[in-house]
Amino acid sequence: MSKNISISDEVHRELKREKGDRSFSDVISDHLEERRQLADVTGAGVLDRETHTAVKEDIAGFLEADDRESTFDGGSG
Repeated sequence: MSKNISISDEVHRELKREKGDRSFSDVISDHLEERRQLADVTGAGVLDRETHTAVKEDIAGFLEADDRESTFDGGSG
């Protein structure tokens, strides 16, 4: 099923420039996929606030551990 939408001439030019041999729908979908983050799904009821916080803390812990490891091994990681 297709839907008609209105976009400005400037947005149309930008999409057309990126489009290549893809459809406009593919270009828009790719942009939407790239923008999705953990915070995007919490408001949709996928994750409750407690789980969201726990996941963020876990990720921060992994990043800190990775930073410590990189410092320990001389930054080669």
